[in-house]
Amino acid sequence: MVDTEWWDVIDEAGDPTGETYRRGANDWPAGRFHLIVATAVVRTDGSVLLTRRAATKEFALAWEFPGGSALAGESSRRAARRELHEETGLLVPTDSLRPVGRFTEASALLDMYLAPVHGVPDVTPDGVEVDRAEWVSWNEVEARLRAGRMAEPWTDRLRALLKPLRRIAGP
Repeated sequence: MVDTEWWDVIDEAGDPTGETYRRGANDWPAGRFHLIVATAVVRTDGSVLLTRRAATKEFALAWEFPGGSALAGESSRRAARRELHEETGLLVPTDSLRPVGRFTEASALLDMYLAPVHGVPDVTPDGVEVDRAEWVSWNEVEARLRAGRMAEPWTDRLRALLKPLRRIAGP
């Protein structure tokens, strides 16, 4: 946990309230949210990138899409680009991130993006947050979800976002 990480507090529509919150502090404001982001990176062959959480993280060794919390003052797209780069070494243009949808959780709003990439880009897992990365098919994403191999927060997220993800990704 990073003691100096600050988040913007947003309302249910995703609008900033003007408040900030230090990650890990007590007394999260009731009825307020912070922004989290995730990116499904999809190659032209249809493979999608999954990352496995490091053994020291909550939901250890479970699979997910790269992502994390937006920092105070950071837009959703910039946060998605930063988190993708931090966790995988991949650097995509901010304007290439295609919005997929928003998922509401108890105290967070998740903005999901899709990033198309060409060829087979080199992925360099962070090591602190990510144990490994794999290019898999969408069917494999669904199989890992059914088998309980996705990080627990992704169960409900994928139930809501998998169809739009696959539709935007194309055949």
